Amino acid sequence: MDEPGGTQARSDLSALIGSRICHDLISPLGAIGNGLELLQMSGASESPEMTLIADSVTSANARIRFFRIAYGDAVQNQMIKGAELRGALHGSYQGSRLQVDWQPEDMLRSTAKRGFLALQCLETAMPYGGRIRAVDVGRRGLVFEGSAERFAYDATLWEGLTQNGPWEGVRPAQVQFPLLAELAREAGNAISVSRTDATLTLSV
Repeated sequence: MDEPGGTQARSDLSALIGSRICHDLISPLGAIGNGLELLQMSGASESPEMTLIADSVTSANARIRFFRIAYGDAVQNQMIKGAELRGALHGSYQGSRLQVDWQPEDMLRSTAKRGFLALQCLETAMPYGGRIRAVDVGRRGLVFEGSAERFAYDATLWEGLTQNGPWEGVRPAQVQFPLLAELAREAGNAISVSRTDATLTLSV
């Protein structure tokens, strides 16, 4: 059995690890981007290889900004700018099979963290593409609706969200589920999930 505060201590440590990894990756990616700019300024001809590298760096930077919000440290009552959130969302989903209709404004970083994890949960259920829409946005809670022609719905994961486990057998690609459940419990927010053949709604 966990000691009092033990679970929260582990989640705080995990967030610090996430922040550290994202922070350390930003610098080398920035250096690659700067190197490409210098090559272009020196008159180097545009090539498919350079375009591929530039696009990959842009995509990696966007995903790291997304991951930093989703998995990084969220200081209590700290706010995050809507422009930062919108930039991370746009860069992460631009050109993907998923369309995300959410234009977040300034909000608590802890709320944004749960929102980004919720998007990743919905991503898991929508591997064939679709649309995710923010249908309710509050200071402490968010509601997203995913619509798609086909879902890959893993009942164990989604029931675990509302019951906070059990999480035995969770794979690395599914870590957003137990993390979201734990953060919602710490915030005193009840997670709810509802679905039809064409929609999947997640309230965090």
